[in-house]
Amino acid sequence: MIEFALEGDFVELHQLLKLCGVVGSGGAGKALVSSGAARVDGVVELRRTCKIRAGQTVEAGGVRIAVIAEPSAAQP
Repeated sequence: MIEFALEGDFVELHQLLKLCGVVGSGGAGKALVSSGAARVDGVVELRRTCKIRAGQTVEAGGVRIAVIAEPSAAQP
């Protein structure tokens, strides 16, 4: 299980896979998603640019990624 701290409102699915090291490039992430090997909240997702938001879980390449909101710099 990987926890990914989200900066901003969302990250595109193929970018998330790259940022977490599941794939080596954005192109490989797009290919993985297009093949039907990625799940968002348990449902197969085929949209490469699907917007992933805090609170969602992504599974791909044998890895589960929990997307969490980045803690605010103002919080202790």
